[in-house]
Amino acid sequence: MSSATTSTPSVTHGRAALTDPGYQAFVILRTGFTVAPILFGLDKFANLLVDWPTYLAPWINDIVPGSAQQAMYAVGVIEIVAGLAVALAPRFGGWLVAGWLAGIIVNLLTIPGHYDVALRDFGLLLAAVALARLAQRYHGKRQSH
Repeated sequence: MSSATTSTPSVTHGRAALTDPGYQAFVILRTGFTVAPILFGLDKFANLLVDWPTYLAPWINDIVPGSAQQAMYAVGVIEIVAGLAVALAPRFGGWLVAGWLAGIIVNLLTIPGHYDVALRDFGLLLAAVALARLAQRYHGKRQSH
């Protein structure tokens, strides 16, 4: 007779992975960098959180076709794609988000009064790099006992 509490090796491995602080950090960062870009990307179409076109540097607005709001629509699509990339391929998606944040930082540093947001985004860039590095270890690998 088999006991209902007997665990298979994959279940035992899964539980062990959940107790690994590195794996926990990977899951937290992957979840955050999946959800946040998708939500912020969707908000570029609604402007519920903030008036997004005010975060576009005038010099960038001068070189992109259309209005600042139309540029934000393109930004929204890119951010949604970046969030999906993190969800599906975090080793690539983490670097994609880090690169995107670098571009945002350059944009913000050229708008007086947005330096605090640029500094916050630098912290997010570092977290995206950490995600990409953790994904190298934890995503798509099965560790044996």
